[in-house]
Amino acid sequence: MRNSGGWAPELPGVTTVLRALRLLLHACFLFLLGVGTARYALTHLGDTRAQGLHWAVLGGAVLLGTVYCAGALAARHDLHRTRSLVWLAAVTLLWFALVWAGQDFVWLAFPLYFLHLHLLRGLHSVLAVVVITAAVVLGQSLHTGDMTAGMVLGPVLGAVFAVAIAAGYTALRREGERHRELIETLTRTRGELAAYQRRTGVLDERERLAREIHDTLAQGLSSIVLLLRSAENALPGDPGLAATRVTEARESASANLAEARGFVRDLAPPSLTGANLPEALRRLCERVGRTEGLDCRFRTDGVPTELPAGYEVALLRAAQSSLANVTAHADATTAVVTLGYLEEEVTLDVYDDGRGFAPAGLRPREDGTGYGITALRQRLAALGGDLEVESAPGEGTAVAVRLPLTRREAP
Repeated sequence: MRNSGGWAPELPGVTTVLRALRLLLHACFLFLLGVGTARYALTHLGDTRAQGLHWAVLGGAVLLGTVYCAGALAARHDLHRTRSLVWLAAVTLLWFALVWAGQDFVWLAFPLYFLHLHLLRGLHSVLAVVVITAAVVLGQSLHTGDMTAGMVLGPVLGAVFAVAIAAGYTALRREGERHRELIETLTRTRGELAAYQRRTGVLDERERLAREIHDTLAQGLSSIVLLLRSAENALPGDPGLAATRVTEARESASANLAEARGFVRDLAPPSLTGANLPEALRRLCERVGRTEGLDCRFRTDGVPTELPAGYEVALLRAAQSSLANVTAHADATTAVVTLGYLEEEVTLDVYDDGRGFAPAGLRPREDGTGYGITALRQRLAALGGDLEVESAPGEGTAVAVRLPLTRREAP
């Protein structure tokens, strides 16, 4: 709204209907003024008894038209409420003078109704309409010397219709304002939602990167550190074992380099390239058994079926993460990885006979460790699956993964 107190306050995006009504009001006022002026001129200029008065009336009509047009044009440039009320008073007084001089100008009362109803507020606008109606009735009676029912009913009905139309105009304008506010709110909300989605996407991507780095690079580097430490301890007493450990560390580094490149390209893990999931898990168990001296066994239950790529990656990461924890913390001699194909779900169980721990106290630590179970649980939850860890000090550990074959995406 340009100015709530000025003439013809205009909403941004105001409807075409409201603009048309406003232009129609201006056109109606000027048309009736022109008709009244022409009628007065044709009727009175031939009368030589009061030529000065007649020319004064015509000059007043021209002045009224000029003042009206000036105010209407100024309203397009944020006319202040006080100035708009002064303009309205000037237009009304000039009209009163013209009505006193000749009844040809009484019909200007109809557009004047709308001016007062629009610029004044509440009871003041209604009182102004009553005063204008009374002026019309008295003006006609003054010039005709009589008062008939038509002289009273005509202006009164016109006033009633003007009030009703002005109320409808106000309702349309308020509805337009509500629509504008609604559109602004929707636009702002859409922008906020887009920003929220971008932030959520960034956070999701950070979580995904954290899981991938933990499941690939961090575990690979940890394995390399353990192998090199074993080689260092083997020197100089057992050069053959040290050389074997160095070779295994080099192979692990090469595998992790391939993992990193595949990770950057957002491809499937290299361990799945050219092999199905059971074969990839079998090779994983063989490598862990060979490098860590652990009796690591793999077996399958059920008939293998084709799984979505996301499932295979999640199950392989679960096995890698679980076996990495076994070799780093469990001090176990045996680990068993079981891949099960059931009717409605695929399962992965990793059991070790190590020293176990209390799952309730498992939390990520400030040095970045202890994040594996949390990251794995988040990865599985994104696929609609779940993770359970059963362990107790001195009783080994069992990690159970469940993924439904009918996808239930996590919210």
